Amino acid sequence: MRAQFRRWLRPLLFVLGGMLVGYLYYRFIGCASGSCAITSNPVNSTLYMGLMGGVLSLAFSPKRDEG
Repeated sequence: MRAQFRRWLRPLLFVLGGMLVGYLYYRFIGCASGSCAITSNPVNSTLYMGLMGGVLSLAFSPKRDEG
């Protein structure tokens, strides 16, 4: 059980961090005119950056031995 938790901890933290960054980007920088598809809506911005955080977590995941 503990090993499964540790396995999913890093991707979960990356996704949550990405979601936080996405919301903060919407809040402080976002597109006010509504013409930007991602940054004009807090839900879109949060989900998109959460997805990018998940993809980024794959890039930093430790390599497993196949042998």
